[in-house]
Amino acid sequence: MESAVCVTMLPQEFVLRRRADIVDALCISGSSEYLESVLDILLSQEQLTWEDYHNVLVPGRPLHANARQLLDIVFSKGVEPCVDLMTALKQVLTESTYARGIEDINEERATASTHTLMTQRARLVHELPNSLDELLNILVASGHFAAADYEMVKRPIRTPSQQVRTLLNQVQGKGESAAEVVLQYAEQHQTCNSLLNKSEQNFPKEFNRYKKKLSSSVLAQSSFVGMYGGGSVMRLDDIYTEGQLELPQDFSLSSSVHLTLEDIVGEVGTVNTEADTVLVSGDAGSGKSTLFQRMHLLWARGEAFQNFLLLFPFSCRMLNSEQRELSVIDLLFHHCCWPDRDKDEIFQFILDNPHLVIFTFDGLDELKDTFSDEQRLCCPSQCAPVSILLFNLLQGCLMKGVRKIVSSRPQAVTPALKKHLRKEVILKGFSPSDIDSFVRKHHNDPTVAFKVLQSLKTNKALLGLCHSPVLCWIVSQCHKELLDNCEESPKSITHAFLMILQHFFQRQSPASRTDGLSWMQQHHQTVLHLGQLAFEGINSSIFVFSQAELSKCGVTELDVESGFLIQSKGMSSNQIKTFEFLHVTMQCFFAAAFIVLSTNIEHCTIPRLYKTHDTKMGPLGSTCFHACLSSSSQQQQLLDDRETIETKQQNIQITAMFLCGLLSQKHQCLWLQCCVSGNVEKRTKQVAKCLSKALQKHFKSIPQPVQGEKKSMHAMPDFVWLIKCIYEMQDISVAKEAMSKMDVQHLKLTYCNIGPVECTALGYVLQHLKNPVGLQLDYNSAGDVGVEQLLPCLHMCQSLYLRNNNISDEGICKVITKGILCENFQKIALFNNKLTDKCMKNFSELLKNKQNFLALRVGNNNISAVGAKQLAEGLKLNHSLQHLGLWGNKIGDTGAKALAYALENSSSLVWLSLVGNDVGSSGAFALASVIRNCSSLQELWLSDNCITRPGVESLTQALQHNIRVKSVWLKKQSPQQDG
Repeated sequence: MESAVCVTMLPQEFVLRRRADIVDALCISGSSEYLESVLDILLSQEQLTWEDYHNVLVPGRPLHANARQLLDIVFSKGVEPCVDLMTALKQVLTESTYARGIEDINEERATASTHTLMTQRARLVHELPNSLDELLNILVASGHFAAADYEMVKRPIRTPSQQVRTLLNQVQGKGESAAEVVLQYAEQHQTCNSLLNKSEQNFPKEFNRYKKKLSSSVLAQSSFVGMYGGGSVMRLDDIYTEGQLELPQDFSLSSSVHLTLEDIVGEVGTVNTEADTVLVSGDAGSGKSTLFQRMHLLWARGEAFQNFLLLFPFSCRMLNSEQRELSVIDLLFHHCCWPDRDKDEIFQFILDNPHLVIFTFDGLDELKDTFSDEQRLCCPSQCAPVSILLFNLLQGCLMKGVRKIVSSRPQAVTPALKKHLRKEVILKGFSPSDIDSFVRKHHNDPTVAFKVLQSLKTNKALLGLCHSPVLCWIVSQCHKELLDNCEESPKSITHAFLMILQHFFQRQSPASRTDGLSWMQQHHQTVLHLGQLAFEGINSSIFVFSQAELSKCGVTELDVESGFLIQSKGMSSNQIKTFEFLHVTMQCFFAAAFIVLSTNIEHCTIPRLYKTHDTKMGPLGSTCFHACLSSSSQQQQLLDDRETIETKQQNIQITAMFLCGLLSQKHQCLWLQCCVSGNVEKRTKQVAKCLSKALQKHFKSIPQPVQGEKKSMHAMPDFVWLIKCIYEMQDISVAKEAMSKMDVQHLKLTYCNIGPVECTALGYVLQHLKNPVGLQLDYNSAGDVGVEQLLPCLHMCQSLYLRNNNISDEGICKVITKGILCENFQKIALFNNKLTDKCMKNFSELLKNKQNFLALRVGNNNISAVGAKQLAEGLKLNHSLQHLGLWGNKIGDTGAKALAYALENSSSLVWLSLVGNDVGSSGAFALASVIRNCSSLQELWLSDNCITRPGVESLTQALQHNIRVKSVWLKKQSPQQDG
């Protein structure tokens, strides 16, 4: 133990972090003498009671377990007992390194952390390069580093060692607390490495043999990706493209901070240090399963996650089909990797060293049961149903200390689970650069990749679809159809899935286009068989199918060969062959096709499919699907657990959306060749009616506005889904009918996971509104592609709020160009995006040409004095702007002067924010003229700048000439953070 590192450790931190070393020291002699001596001392100091003493020295229990029990008790009692424990250890272990380490802590606690940082500089430069990104993210998350500090360290011209030196230089100027963060991280990093090195050397031979076997099994399962459609496999390394990983919006990490795979188990974003479970959430098709596969591969190859000696991967889809009751031992060894010998010894190691073990559970939303913490299970050898076992693992009742990573769609994560989370990481799918990377990796021929990318750039609706990795794969797989087809390329999700359907069928039987039959007529029976299987599976939350279930639905070997079903992968020794759809969205697609094609769908099925969620209803999913099935045994499977509806409802909604697309006018011709035309027409009208009724239900629930306020609608959970359904149907009359009933002045869709696909649907539907609205899309993921898809409805937007949406100059310039032509467009808010000076000329043109424009807020972007000067040109000629927010930019004195000269004679400006803009006294002198001469000004925010006494005095004097100004803010106080 190095004393300089331990300076930063408090007594409780010492007990926690040096736990394994303390236990080893107390048990090193093989007798309980050391342990009992420490107990004697703590008893005499009254830090332990007799009850504690007997709880520690339990006859027949292993010595290591008794030592761990002592540490648990002392740690729970607080700081003072931990101090006395350290003293007792020093007294008892007089000749050991543990005692010297404790002495170091006591003697050097007062040493300044910044001084320690200097004395340990050489060691830190040697040790930290490989973990620099994680340390930087921790410094940003803790508020010690800003985005500028991050960028200073990570400049590409610097070598890794130079980057560490730059970081240490930056930290030296940040003070003691920043230095402590670095030292604590370095100590933790060193401890983990020393434990792992010790592990490799000292663990029993059988453990090392098991670790190698487990690594080999994980490596075999994760190295390759099956090419859907029955083709060959590809190496994951060759095709993997990392999606966008983000923290929830509550964390104000700079957008320049890129989360990596290892950040999932790192400290950044942690909200509950006592919890073990990390949630990776993302929509269907966002790439969660592939991300997990990549994590497994990197661990198995020793390239990442090496703080964990063992990694056990589980598929909730596979666990869902497990009928037996299992114990933790069964779960680990039957479902992952069976030890060749000494199973109990290996499991005991896992129990003794939980911090060196990681479990991953992919697809929690695919379990039949929703998470519950009501039934407790604490014994790892006790058997229980899989769901109970899993839920107790996630909440920490079982295997406390083991890191558990679970993936799920966000809608399936209940409050009951969230309170047991260590943190959440959100997978947002592909960014534009990720799409480019994926397409280039998918096609060996650069010419083909270039043509596909060019096609995407000319069809922004299709490009928006490709932000979902599964749809990006479909488009790449069907590149020939995309490039050679004379017809319109797909703009809807349903159209993309039909394209892959046709691609698979025609690849399976390329010579069977004779007899004048369409591809759908030729393969009608396969669609029907797979559709029934998918339909019944969605109903029962079954995603893995046995051969018997395939036969029951008439699925033949030829149907399987079509490529939409793949053999399930599993690490267990069970050799029974099972199948699953290549993706859950594909299963929903076939379920929708079954509803279109089947002749025994009851009239009530479709209306129930589109019922919006109501907790007072019975199990929606069961009644919806079972109503059309004839088997009495299936009808007895209705679920009583009302919470299960939440998980099933997501797949039902995807199925309902596909049904809208399949019944659209564009695609009806496919089905008219295979079933009675009257049925298709009847079901189309039924779906349109259901959509209209569902939206009316939303609109009727909107409360009346408070007197003097606008009538506002906060989006309810199903609103965006219904809008997407209308878009998939591609029927303008349905969109007009739906919007004719919407009578609001403000539509709020904040935190609704709005991406490019959702923006496309909103743009298509909201253009048919009766009256203009304020459209609030703050804290979503629209991006440049998404905001461009909103252009069709911009003429109906009185105000557009796009805070925190990852928008750059490219996207916003298109909005502004269109906005100049829209009479109703009067306000825009773009706080915390990626705007620079390049777009200020467009805003200037907007102000020059729109004399009814009222509010411009572009706070926390990257606007300098250059941009402020360009904006000022438009402000000089504008006579309507009331609110101007530039909070958190870098316009400086030069920019402040330019704005002041443009605004000093304004008769409309009411509110101006220049908070955090490096404005000094010369800028304040210029702004004083605005206070003095602007007759309409009421509030001026200048907090967090560098204005000295002369500047303050000039502002004070100016206030004497304008009594209309209500406030000028100079202290550090946030101006609603929307500037």
